[in-house]
Amino acid sequence: MSEAPRPPIVRMAELEIDADQLEAYRGLLSEEIEASVALEPGVLMLNAVALRDEPNQIRIIEVYANQKDYEAHLQTPHFLKYKSLTSAMVKSLRLIEVDPVAMRHKPE
Repeated sequence: MSEAPRPPIVRMAELEIDADQLEAYRGLLSEEIEASVALEPGVLMLNAVALRDEPNQIRIIEVYANQKDYEAHLQTPHFLKYKSLTSAMVKSLRLIEVDPVAMRHKPE
């Protein structure tokens, strides 16, 4: 009997960014997301959005194939660069534990 497939690891982050550094932050975040999706097979999805009326409030939805891939992501050069260069820009960060309920995507 085979094991049931495990659901992916889903993370959500709520960030408040210093408004004076928002443009620079967005550039670094975009660079990090592009590298993660391109270079890491275990990164299934990274999406970042801003609240419409509060553009310095950023929400990031992250989906990883498994816990090992999530932990590996945290050690990559592109993620460490992002964390280092944005640390003074981030006024607050809240990581929210979530469980997948319904997740679908169109095949490429």
